[in-house]
Amino acid sequence: MPSHSPETATKTKTLPSLPWDDDKLHEECGVYGVLGVSDAANFVALGLHALQHRGQEAGGIVTYDPEHGFSDARKFGYIRDNFTSTDVMATLPGSIGIGHVRYSTAGSKGATQIRDVQPFFGEFSMGGAAIGHNGNITNADALRRELIEHGSIFQSSSDSECIVHLMARSLQKDLPERMEDALRRVEGAFSIVAMTATQLIGVRDPLGVRPLVLGKIGDGWVLSSETCALDIIGAEFLREVEPGEMVVITDQGLDSRRPFRPKSPRFCIFEHVYFSRPDSVLGGRSVYETRRQIGVELAREAPVDADLVCPVPDSGTPAAIGFSQESGIPYAMGIIRNQYMGRTFIEPTEQIRNMGVRLKLNVNRALIRGKRVILVDDSVVRGTTSRKIKEMILDAGAAEVHFRIASPPTAWPCFYGVDTPQREKLLAATMSEEEMREHLSVDSLRFISLDGLYRAAGEATGRNSNCPQYCDACFSGEYPVEPADMIEKGFQLRAAE
Repeated sequence: MPSHSPETATKTKTLPSLPWDDDKLHEECGVYGVLGVSDAANFVALGLHALQHRGQEAGGIVTYDPEHGFSDARKFGYIRDNFTSTDVMATLPGSIGIGHVRYSTAGSKGATQIRDVQPFFGEFSMGGAAIGHNGNITNADALRRELIEHGSIFQSSSDSECIVHLMARSLQKDLPERMEDALRRVEGAFSIVAMTATQLIGVRDPLGVRPLVLGKIGDGWVLSSETCALDIIGAEFLREVEPGEMVVITDQGLDSRRPFRPKSPRFCIFEHVYFSRPDSVLGGRSVYETRRQIGVELAREAPVDADLVCPVPDSGTPAAIGFSQESGIPYAMGIIRNQYMGRTFIEPTEQIRNMGVRLKLNVNRALIRGKRVILVDDSVVRGTTSRKIKEMILDAGAAEVHFRIASPPTAWPCFYGVDTPQREKLLAATMSEEEMREHLSVDSLRFISLDGLYRAAGEATGRNSNCPQYCDACFSGEYPVEPADMIEKGFQLRAAE
């Protein structure tokens, strides 16, 4: 397959640890694919732009055209910086294409290689295929060892490459069947968009941990991680790809298959809290409305006398609106976000690093002075950013600072496609809520309960401990798929009560 990227296969890029970006959970990846449209690469680039929040390290696009065969481009950085020039897009002809935006959760960290950037491509006996994967394979280490012992040569450090090698070793007659065969060996979470010269393929793991939706644009088809990336190209949302379903789309239409043993779905509830864009729809429910309702539940569970409700931009905004509406306390933009901040900012000097989150957030001093302020944020991970924001609010003259958090305490790492610190670095893993309040030096600190979060997501009775409807392992420590590789490395699961 010709590669039109200026980077060579061995080039790496060192990603700085930025002082305004070190205290949030990072989404894993976003996937996108189209079939049956002219200039497919342009539609894929627009879709990936809408999914940029799911990964900012790198992006890639693969297309197929009968005259040119498979073409690809892989770039470090934002889609808008790499896939808008006519020079690049002209090298990606065809009416079928897939794309991927990446934030590494498996493989190399810090120094990212261009060969780790998806979609991955392979030439098989019946033709070429490209694959983009959102999620994490929890038995990737064991699979990689086995495959290498049997002669496979890996080109990347990504867990996703295991799927390509398993497909290559399969004896099934066509590529979709080879993918089914390969994915039956895989444990963990996967939402996959793949393509051959004539087929667009989408598949979700049996638990449906990560999102994947199906759309239509004219006579063409679209697969996307989120509905917001259908909107950007004017595509119609048809439905979600269901947990455990594989869809194989050609010019003749769509074929739905069920290659896995059925399981009770466990969609990631943190998609509702933080990862997905607020203008997306998950499980038939507006993400914005769920986040607003989280604020309503928070106000009911943890009321406090105060003068203002202020979001920590931007993810805390819907919950802050809900908290204000339910409590009757005025909503105000007490913290202003610099919209032009990002990973492409100047390489920080030590002096700039010491400025911390002030590079990204600034306090509206005239509004805050003398007020009792409720700050609504989506989560507390390490607590470092929360402490800095609290100090900024007090420096601006606030009389009191109260934190209300729109998720339960994050006490366990995620192994299904989210970049989570080691458990001992999670504040809630080592401290009680009161100890966290003292550590942050705020007047009060309250998290929404797990039951409250489920109610906000539309489960009227809250969480059923015997059969939870979502994957909530980062809060509860109850992993729907045992993380085999991490257990092998010494990770201790939560002891049964």
